[in-house]
Amino acid sequence: MSRVLIVTDDVRDRDQVHAALSLRGNELIDHEDPGSAAARAATESVDVAVVDLQVGSMGGMAIARDFRAHDEQIPVVLLLDRQADTFLAGRSGAQAWVTKPFTAAALRAAISTATRSEVAVTEPPSTSPRQVMR
Repeated sequence: MSRVLIVTDDVRDRDQVHAALSLRGNELIDHEDPGSAAARAATESVDVAVVDLQVGSMGGMAIARDFRAHDEQIPVVLLLDRQADTFLAGRSGAQAWVTKPFTAAALRAAISTATRSEVAVTEPPSTSPRQVMR
């Protein structure tokens, strides 16, 4: 069982993440405020964060960078709106991502990839980011 922080303000995305992960016995923690996501992740002792690229004015890539700036070792999975955003997702420090609409299997695979990541938090992101596609 994993504790998963879900950072999105889109009800459809949140429902889709819940549908994909809740039946697997995960504890899901919803969070809409992008500015305090890293602090909430540390407070809640989460295992992974699923972050919408288009959340709030801050955006998912800034949230991923915020996790790294706070020395959080929590893996981040970004929910992308377009395939073209994959390069930027890798540069943000996210360990994995899926492009919407995504399948439950694709999201679970991305989380698995992110939590197995051996890249140190202090290292710059790889130039060939790992990607999960449906």
